[in-house]
Amino acid sequence: MSTKAVCVLKGTGEVTGTVYFEQDGDTLVKVTGQITGLTPGLHGFHVHAFGDNTNGCISAGPHFNPHNKTHGGPDDEIRHVGDLGNVTANSNGIADISIVDKLISLTGPLSIIGRTMVIHETVDDLGKGGNEESLKTGNAGGRLACGVIGITQ
Repeated sequence: MSTKAVCVLKGTGEVTGTVYFEQDGDTLVKVTGQITGLTPGLHGFHVHAFGDNTNGCISAGPHFNPHNKTHGGPDDEIRHVGDLGNVTANSNGIADISIVDKLISLTGPLSIIGRTMVIHETVDDLGKGGNEESLKTGNAGGRLACGVIGITQ
């Protein structure tokens, strides 16, 4: 049986999008969707700890990190569960998302249901920036848009 979730991203500016999640049993999670209104190039894309957007995207807290590890890229052994790397916006500011991730889940203790998805202002350096902030956030800059991840049919 397949579990599905959706997240509608909204911010204070032009950035909006919809992200879909799908997981069959205990397998990998497929993340698809589209974000518009971005500047061309790479943008950090992370699951944050809290499903709280009462004070905008900032109330979503830090990256989802139940194992208390340092920040990394989606293919790194040492990473936050919520570290999904970067999405790439084309010259029209549109990022088409197609990610398959091995750590996030839609069920169990690593479930991202009820947490917040955030698209960031700049590129995520995947924890390789050589400073303390890189190991926390990947130096991905401000939070352009966010939304709570919810179960769907």
